[in-house]
Amino acid sequence: QVQLVESGGGLVQAGGSLRLSCAASGRTFSFLSMGWFRQAPGKEREFVARVSRSGDSTSYADSAKGRFTISRDNAKSTVYLQMDSLKPEDTAVYSCAAAVVSNNWISWGQGTQVTVSS
Repeated sequence: QVQLVESGGGLVQAGGSLRLSCAASGRTFSFLSMGWFRQAPGKEREFVARVSRSGDSTSYADSAKGRFTISRDNAKSTVYLQMDSLKPEDTAVYSCAAAVVSNNWISWGQGTQVTVSS
């Protein structure tokens, strides 16, 4: 089992930036693909970004392309989501997730709130 703890959320004005972190424990981090998801009030959870085990491959939702950057530090067992040019529609609870097999997300963090004011 993998334990995931997110941090870094908060309130920011439109156009601002935030950096989310997700610390993992309980399993060899470098064996895991990692992803970020978000859920806005009244909406379903949606995919934001994903990074491969080594960090050399990433993918993004269209809404995140060009503004968000996912990265990982395997030595620190941590995955990051750098969010720039934030918009009010980015307001959501952001959660990280871990997968052993591609896109089969086996563990989730509790989430961190991101609020973007206009």
